Amino acid sequence: MEAMAKDEAHRLTVGEGRQAREIAYMHRPAARADAPTLVWLGGYRSDMSGTKALEMDAQAAEQGAAALRLDYSGHGQSGGDFNDGTISRWLEESIAVVDHVAPNRVILVGSSMGGWIALRMVQELVKRGKGPRVEGLTLIAPAPDFTHDLIEPALSDKERQSLAERGYFEEMSEYSPEPNIFTRALMEDGRDNRVLTGIIETGCPVHILQGMKDADVPYNHALKLVEFLPADDVVLTLIRDGDHRLSRPQDLKKLRTVLATLINEGSKIS
Repeated sequence: MEAMAKDEAHRLTVGEGRQAREIAYMHRPAARADAPTLVWLGGYRSDMSGTKALEMDAQAAEQGAAALRLDYSGHGQSGGDFNDGTISRWLEESIAVVDHVAPNRVILVGSSMGGWIALRMVQELVKRGKGPRVEGLTLIAPAPDFTHDLIEPALSDKERQSLAERGYFEEMSEYSPEPNIFTRALMEDGRDNRVLTGIIETGCPVHILQGMKDADVPYNHALKLVEFLPADDVVLTLIRDGDHRLSRPQDLKKLRTVLATLINEGSKIS
């Protein structure tokens, strides 16, 4: 089920019955037959109209590649309640949109939580044995397993009590006047989706961009991720003065360089 909105966003219904929600996405086809599709997977509470997402789209257009961006349920232009969101739910929506557009070859670009979802998407595509070929991963301040590795160990007694009694806790956000809400469902589902538990085989080049002044996802977390990618061609770029957003002009220039390289490499082997 798909409809076109005035703002040019497409909508795809994911799930059935009470679980149905409309997912908004933007798709621009490739201008070259040998070019892959760049897929944007955003972070927690971010959307597909953010600076880095648009930068990815612009780089894809410059090289004749396709671009696919989406908003998870409860984010941006998509329907659904944000508080119903879990990694499994947002992963399901991401895969559904990719399946619907049906590209043959993709480069997954995951920012923060989107890096976790990108890694899980690779695992799910391999498990089911069908879908697009993943030709590269670009992970920007990736936050795999952040609920288990970063949030849970730092919970205060008050936050733990709130989780137990209310089913969620709130945390002030540096990026919004509204607090971040972390639900018990998100935390429990995060444990079921952990990837930093064994070797991660992506079968493609992986490039990680990580700020060393990232207050949300410490750069040591990126170093930890690299340890679980022993079989892949992995490049980790540490940006000494970079924060979590990595949205400054110099950061975006690095992102575009990485994407350009992956697009060119993919075109050579297509």
